[in-house]
Amino acid sequence: MPRILVTGAGGFLGRRLARHLAARDHEVVALGRSALLRDALRDGRITVKICDLADAASLSALEIEGVDAIVHCAGLSSNWGPRRDFERNNVTATASLLAQARRWGRPHFIYVSSSSVYFSFRDRLNVGETSALPAPVNHYAWSKVAAEQLVGSAADLPWTIVRPRGIYGAGDRALLPRLLRAARRGPLPSFNGGRAVIDLTHVDDVVAAIARVLDHRDRATGAVYNVSGGEAVSIRDIITRSAALSGLDVRWRELPWPVALTAIRAIEGFHTLFRPQVEPVVTAYTAGLLAFSQTLDLSAIRNDIGWTPGITFAEGLQRTFAGDQAA
Repeated sequence: MPRILVTGAGGFLGRRLARHLAARDHEVVALGRSALLRDALRDGRITVKICDLADAASLSALEIEGVDAIVHCAGLSSNWGPRRDFERNNVTATASLLAQARRWGRPHFIYVSSSSVYFSFRDRLNVGETSALPAPVNHYAWSKVAAEQLVGSAADLPWTIVRPRGIYGAGDRALLPRLLRAARRGPLPSFNGGRAVIDLTHVDDVVAAIARVLDHRDRATGAVYNVSGGEAVSIRDIITRSAALSGLDVRWRELPWPVALTAIRAIEGFHTLFRPQVEPVVTAYTAGLLAFSQTLDLSAIRNDIGWTPGITFAEGLQRTFAGDQAA
């Protein structure tokens, strides 16, 4: 029976993955910060451990043996915040876990990164894993690039990096809920005629992709894989259809991108100086997601290990608002 350690098991993706692997008769060690995780993951095949990954002493004190693979889902995911917080939770924590992996016998290390490493303020379609990465658009993207570099330089460990795109599903508190909260406040900004398209990914597709990597670790070693729903959908369509299922009527206000970006940068500057812990109502990154298209090339993961997305956006949206029980 394979023994898989999942970090961030209290989070949206980590919890879903831990339950999925346990259902496949894997023995799962679930790591998280909150003791409430023990109640959330009641399963005889899941062992819950509480620790702070960025605290090397806390991590090394864990009594864990015989791990076949580590799936590192934990991290700080936010559009705003001090760089030191992202460095501690995403970079330092990854470095500590890599060091501990060596003491656990060098299991396969799967790092869950983010498609935000590709983002720049322009359209980018069918982006491949070998594409040159632009300058990070925010501290979160910077920290994911830095953590990827740590993993990729671990020559003594077998590793795989996955870059999921826009994870959504029942239980998510970030992506679609954030958009719907903005829609409730008033008209949403529309840029470039609302032509931007993106390829979101249902959480179950991300779980399936990671499970596929685990099943084919030999072929996936040293690889970086994009993961998405593989379907380019208009951002306007995503928001409008989500809002309709929530009983909302979305209004739009067309704005010129250069003017809006200048105003947003001024707001960000004010918050940086006077309210650094408070996220602005809008950031350049969140506005950029509405203004520019980005989709991922899935050729590498399909050709290497045979994974393709299985959930269309229409089906994923229905699952999300039905609140499926796996959440």
